[in-house]
Amino acid sequence: MYLSRFLSIHALWVTVSSVMQPYPLVWGHYDVCKTQIYTEEGKVWDYMACQPESTDMTKYLKVKLDPPDITCGDPPETFCAMGNPYMCNNECDASTPELAHPPELMFDFEGRHPSTFWQSATWKEYPKPLQVNITLSWSKTIELTDNIVITFESGRPDQMILEKSLDYGRTWQPYQYYATDCLDAFHMDPKSVKDLSQHTVLEIICTEEYSTGYTTNSKIIHFEIKDRFAFFAGPRLRNMASLYGQLDTTKKLRDFFTVTDLRIRLLRPAVGEIFVDELHLARYFYAISDIKVRGRCKCNLHATVCVYDNSKLTCECEHNTTGPDCGKCKKNYQGRPWSPGSYLPIPKGTANTCIPSISSIGNPPKFNRIWPNISSLEVSNPKQANVCDNELLHCQNGGTCHNNVRCLCPAAYTGILCEKLRCEEAGSCGSGSGQGAPPHGCPALLLLPLLLPALLGTARPLRF
Repeated sequence: MYLSRFLSIHALWVTVSSVMQPYPLVWGHYDVCKTQIYTEEGKVWDYMACQPESTDMTKYLKVKLDPPDITCGDPPETFCAMGNPYMCNNECDASTPELAHPPELMFDFEGRHPSTFWQSATWKEYPKPLQVNITLSWSKTIELTDNIVITFESGRPDQMILEKSLDYGRTWQPYQYYATDCLDAFHMDPKSVKDLSQHTVLEIICTEEYSTGYTTNSKIIHFEIKDRFAFFAGPRLRNMASLYGQLDTTKKLRDFFTVTDLRIRLLRPAVGEIFVDELHLARYFYAISDIKVRGRCKCNLHATVCVYDNSKLTCECEHNTTGPDCGKCKKNYQGRPWSPGSYLPIPKGTANTCIPSISSIGNPPKFNRIWPNISSLEVSNPKQANVCDNELLHCQNGGTCHNNVRCLCPAAYTGILCEKLRCEEAGSCGSGSGQGAPPHGCPALLLLPLLLPALLGTARPLRF
């Protein structure tokens, strides 16, 4: 008996789920830009904020080293073993594949043994500083979604700065400082991300947490993206609605997680003691086996796909937008100023779709707000190209598109896309008018509260 009730409930949920398919089933993922919904009047487009999936962004970057000849092996040289600094019979030789350590080995597939890694020349010119800049460039704006993780095969550096650029490397700003002694290296008190809060989440800190010398279990340096997310979304990032709300309304916070380039500045290799051992300078170098950068193309919530073609990332823009980041309206769709999509309201957000240009308005109006929909144009002459089509701008409520220049509306409706009730304009809509607005929600959701009690009223908890 219980099983039959369970199966009935399951069948009901399958039915509801199938009807709800046009709606995003996972709140806040923004994985659909538009979908057709069915109302009593027929199909209409429902536009939503959308963004690409998070992915491994190291597949699309270009790496640059400064100085360019800092990689070991040209000429060949010996260096000391990483686990035993006094065993100095290892060789780096750029002309021999088995002994070469080029920069692309920072981004190859890990899991092999022994590990592959990039390695710098040794500190043979001490006391001249051994410093390296590693620049990672995407030629595209990206949004970071997970921790930046750098795995060293040498000791972790005594001094390092992680920097970011938002203008393709023209200017740089620090993301985080790393040192064995923050006060001595950067004149900063040491902190960790755990010392921050919602109000100080954008603070640039110096941490001593990741700057110990080489040991088997201390090879990794983090830049903690998720810990910063957790100040808004909770420790397990379950309240993503709160985080999305903050990102939507706080530009500085959104920009904090946005980059076009990253730069790792290695300023001093791991020494492990107070003084540098000048008799064994082959002990000191940098070696990195892996860099992880996870994120997504920034498409301003106007695309779910980012294509990589001819070594270039580009958003496949929806909502009548265009540009590498979907940062402007397409030609003939400039009826209102471009605006990024919005995460709010959860779960579908607001698409802020670009709408057709209406030249019959006359002189371009001064825009001081974002129009909520096309009906706000109040066009007196709707006979204008691109008012409706069969792909993006369907006539609503049973209207038909005539030559792509106007919607022919049923008697009860008006507006450019037949989106308004005539009785609303006359102020006569009411319960007795028979012209109530068509339902905007999913019909199955309206039935669910009625059907569930009938199925659950006499049921008892299942026992297995």
